[in-house]
Amino acid sequence: MLFRACHFEFVFPRPALVMGIVNVTPDSFSDGGQHFEAAAAIEHALRLVRQGAGILDVGGESTRPGAVPVPEAEELRRVIPVIEALAGRVQAPISIDTMKPAVARAAVRAGASIINDVAANRNDEAMWRIAAETGAGYVCMHMQGTPQTMQSNPFYADVVGAVGDFFAERIKRLNGCGVAREQIILDVGIGFGKTLGHNLTLLGALRGFTRFERPLLLGVSRKSFLTKLPGGDASNRLPAALACACLAVEAGVGIIRAHDVAETVAAIGMAEAVLAAKEK
Repeated sequence: MLFRACHFEFVFPRPALVMGIVNVTPDSFSDGGQHFEAAAAIEHALRLVRQGAGILDVGGESTRPGAVPVPEAEELRRVIPVIEALAGRVQAPISIDTMKPAVARAAVRAGASIINDVAANRNDEAMWRIAAETGAGYVCMHMQGTPQTMQSNPFYADVVGAVGDFFAERIKRLNGCGVAREQIILDVGIGFGKTLGHNLTLLGALRGFTRFERPLLLGVSRKSFLTKLPGGDASNRLPAALACACLAVEAGVGIIRAHDVAETVAAIGMAEAVLAAKEK
């Protein structure tokens, strides 16, 4: 299974890639403000690559529940200098985490190769046309509502069926806009318009989404649902996130989005070694 993003190509199945998170924001739910200045964000990104990140995901707008939207000009001011600096210094593909087509276009022009679109539930085709025109990879994530409304009262008769139907319909629409299947990554959108129960159900059903024959991305890092089970620790969400990552890799997920790159690389490396030994 081929994934193509501009001049980058990956063939899956392969050792899982860790997508390192670079939040150039003052208000992200976990590390807002820590890497808000460009120099700090660039150094953080380089550190993540040294720790084993295979993709860097740069974002300039928080998508935590209830987050206030960022004006386009401000988002551009935050992310473009970081992407330009990294594009000349790292071999890993750079992803732009944005809901704005103009930001995505500028980011690809600056050196990004992947568009991570949490608003893939959009009706407007502008973002998809940009992916088609540029050849950038496209992360199609499921979300119910918007970041401002998604956690108000999420409801599904069948969350696994709803996400599967969404993927099937989006792939068809993306293809219709000129986005090749080889450009598409699928993300079930843990925490984006889902309750704890929905999240757990989707995590348990990940293998079923491999039927779309597209790489799956999972993002659970530091999310609040990790603290809602017995033994959950709001001050240390890493153990629970690593458990999810290892189970996801076993289920066929090929990309894990994470803040804690070194720990995630080590955990999924061990999981993959056990799985390889099991298959012998």
